[in-house]
Amino acid sequence: MFAPADLSPAARNLAAAAIHRAWEWIATVGCISPDDALGRRFRFMGPGSCIAFPPGAVFGEAGIEIGADTLVGPFVSLAAGMPGMPAAPPGGPIVTIGQRCSIGRGTSIVGLRRIEIGDDVAIAPNVYITDHNHRYDDVSVPIAGQWPAQDPVRIGSGSWLGTGVIVLPGSDIGSHVTVAAGSVVRGVVPDRSVVAGAPAKVVRQHDVTDGWVPPLRTATIRRPE
Repeated sequence: MFAPADLSPAARNLAAAAIHRAWEWIATVGCISPDDALGRRFRFMGPGSCIAFPPGAVFGEAGIEIGADTLVGPFVSLAAGMPGMPAAPPGGPIVTIGQRCSIGRGTSIVGLRRIEIGDDVAIAPNVYITDHNHRYDDVSVPIAGQWPAQDPVRIGSGSWLGTGVIVLPGSDIGSHVTVAAGSVVRGVVPDRSVVAGAPAKVVRQHDVTDGWVPPLRTATIRRPE
């Protein structure tokens, strides 16, 4: 059986460099953009946006809108609707992602009714966002066989969702909200707040008069112009 040790150091270095160059080329060419055939499957994909290669599972592109200059990382799953539903929903998009958003690798956004993500939203890796969930009320039918309950989801502009966050049906997250890593969100989250935990609770909120309450432990650092 062939092993890397069978190559001389010089040959291995050459092979490794060639493989990495090839992978960079594949990743660049393989990304989905508004101008290619895969990009045109979406209801809308704005200029400057890209779904990185390799993508995750993508379903129901005709029900998904992506704003301009948004980066969707590798292995991100995007789904709108279910098999058997119309390819292009008559009532408008099911999943909307705004402009200048960043969606981290391994994230799943799975919509059946309505998921709206505002502009300038940063989503870390391995986040799960859904607007539907299994029902269990009929004990005579297996849970997997019951039609899921649905409740719209909204994530306000300028917000940040940390790694491993779960956003459940019915969540209404305001603008400029930080959701701490690993949190499970359901219900209304006020603007300019920080939430953490499972279920997520408000742990800090911005007041017009007093600033952040409780106060931040470090000074605010602005990005250089």
